[in-house]
Amino acid sequence: MTQYLETIARETGIPLSSVSATAKLLAEGGTVPFISRYRKEQTGSLDEVQITTIRDRMLQLAELDTRRSAILKSLDERSLLTPGLKSKIEAALTLGTLEDLFAPFRPKRQTRATKAIERGLTPLADWLLENQSADPADEAAKFIDAEKEVPTAADALAGARDIIAERVADDATLRGRVRKTYQEEATVSSRVMYGREEDAEAQKFRDYFEWSEPLKSIPSHRMLAIRRGEKDGFLLMRVEVPSDRVVQQALPDWVKSRAEGGKQVALAVEDGCKRLLMPSMETEARLMAKKRADETAIGVFGENLRELLLDPPLGEKRLLAIDPGFRTGCKTVVLDRSGKLLHHTVLHCTAGSQQQAYEAAVEVTTLIRKHDIEAIAIGNGTASRETEAFIRKIKITVPIVMVNESGASIYSASDVAREEFPNEDVTVRGAVSIGRRLMDPLAELVKIDPKSIGVGQYQHDVDQRALKNNLDDTVISCVNAVGVELNTASKQLLSYVSGLNATLAENIVAFRNENGAFASRAQLKKVPRLGDKAFEQAAGFLRVRGGAHPLDSSAVHPERYALVEQMAADAGCKVGELLTNGKST
Repeated sequence: MTQYLETIARETGIPLSSVSATAKLLAEGGTVPFISRYRKEQTGSLDEVQITTIRDRMLQLAELDTRRSAILKSLDERSLLTPGLKSKIEAALTLGTLEDLFAPFRPKRQTRATKAIERGLTPLADWLLENQSADPADEAAKFIDAEKEVPTAADALAGARDIIAERVADDATLRGRVRKTYQEEATVSSRVMYGREEDAEAQKFRDYFEWSEPLKSIPSHRMLAIRRGEKDGFLLMRVEVPSDRVVQQALPDWVKSRAEGGKQVALAVEDGCKRLLMPSMETEARLMAKKRADETAIGVFGENLRELLLDPPLGEKRLLAIDPGFRTGCKTVVLDRSGKLLHHTVLHCTAGSQQQAYEAAVEVTTLIRKHDIEAIAIGNGTASRETEAFIRKIKITVPIVMVNESGASIYSASDVAREEFPNEDVTVRGAVSIGRRLMDPLAELVKIDPKSIGVGQYQHDVDQRALKNNLDDTVISCVNAVGVELNTASKQLLSYVSGLNATLAENIVAFRNENGAFASRAQLKKVPRLGDKAFEQAAGFLRVRGGAHPLDSSAVHPERYALVEQMAADAGCKVGELLTNGKST
């Protein structure tokens, strides 16, 4: 654990004391929002990004140690673990270094080298390496054995070269050098697959039919686009460095003579680099480039989601919400200020007859007047422009707002929507979601899987586990940054509060339904299964308007109520006045 902390401090530049304190709080069950807001004095005021970095790096290092233990166990069971190898494995700080050390000992499938070993040619390979200034012809003749499929001296030498080639490809030091060469000098290239040039679908990737650029600088979106084209069968992608560049890095370590024996070793080195090492490094470089592109793209997706969630809410307004459409009409609902569904209908105003358009205009005017509508929300999907133009022609004074409807169809068919509106069809639920998004984007969007909101062009091409973790972290960050009204929040919204989960959120709603509104934060302790730790993590992010204590509606944590009360006493005022009177604070 100490080694983890020192590594993280060195990598991030965060003081070791802050890393140590953060790791301790995380181990005790602290959440990122809680630690960043309420434990600043312990962490040295680290923000959410820094705390998340420490959390994720701790997990990565733990996974590295798990792999390290598995490798040590495998080597020990096969009696291959020497003190020197064990020291190198224990000192490895990256998964790549660890795998390089294990490569020569990894159980292999049948290869040219393993076949040569089975034919008894390992001694000849060793002899070649040790006697490069000699002529190997006579030595190779000793290994001729028809029964072992070594009919000639040339066949013996070929087998010995295969063994040496595999040793070259598995050499940890060489792999490290070549890996760095790929990172710094490799080129990404793509070309159109033969016979697909005129394919209509392939035209989406025509910019990459003949493309080349440095691996280290290729933008995330371009890497993901090329990989998409390759996956769909339209492009062929390569990550390459000049083969001579790799061979020249290997030769000095292995070839010690220009005599006949050295020439055999040189042939083996060249073969090992081109046939084994370079394909392996290309695969690794592709994976690393994909990972880097994923990280960049996922970061962008997270920021896009944050902008959607934290879009300024219109607030409690009586709304007319419209889900546009052509053939099936515009699904229209009326919502009260709390988001409750009052009425729904279908307006044929975009593709119907003039008579239908007239009737739709009359119905819109009637609904606005009858329900005292304060704003109109229009989804930005198909027929949105036509619908907006129609509404504006009516010349009403009510504000019209275009609303991002991504994921509304997912919500409308979800269990959450069915639970909220068991007697309404999906079209009505979708329109309700559009209206509620205008009222409070955060409260409505948390009901949808973040990946379904549509946060980026290549979101289905990136690592789905990493994407889910990032988007979940983003939702949690936004929910806790804003705070949640305890007596009105849905169970979906509550489940993202620090320290809570789906079960506790459901228990809170059930308790609220059975006992009425919460009178204080302290009453949360009566909720089944909500223990002291969950209360500590969640209380500061939950608000109780008009609660028993004035601070119940603030971001002040209950553990600091006594301190604020003392501040009020010292200032000669009431606690409530500290929250509203600027002079008192």
